Amino acid sequence: MFAEYIAVALERAKYKTLEDGTYAATVEGLRGVIAIGDTIEECRRDLIEVIEGWVALRLRMGRTIPPIGGQMIAVSTEPIAIVE
Repeated sequence: MFAEYIAVALERAKYKTLEDGTYAATVEGLRGVIAIGDTIEECRRDLIEVIEGWVALRLRMGRTIPPIGGQMIAVSTEPIAIVE
């Protein structure tokens, strides 16, 4: 589910060439996600890391992950039982 979510996000990424010749990428619907790289490939690799960190932070904070392209990452609010 995690890999599929990132794959759909990458398909929806918008890339832009900046004034200094570097590239920036954003994904509509993933507020605050932005990646920058010297090449498109580097920008894409950075975007993957940024999305992973963004999702991890939202999960840690108990925030929802918005669905994108039909992909969802569901968060359970049920306590986990530890069996010893």
